[in-house]
Amino acid sequence: MAYSLGMSTPATDADLLEFAEHAPRSPGARDEAIRERLGISPVRYYQRLNRLIDDADARAAHPLLIARLERLRDRGL
Repeated sequence: MAYSLGMSTPATDADLLEFAEHAPRSPGARDEAIRERLGISPVRYYQRLNRLIDDADARAAHPLLIARLERLRDRGL
């Protein structure tokens, strides 16, 4: 299923990191916002976010955010 509600172009890595920094806390609201704002499925968002957590360039650009996301991932959240 293609999502095109929020963005007319595919979400960039910068878009994902910006969203992750300000994402809703509630899982249901977060999933809905992912679809609406980024135009991708929640599964695809988390796949890409996991890749970014391990990316040296993303860590250099957003060290505090990446460290927080890495802690959450390591705790299984």
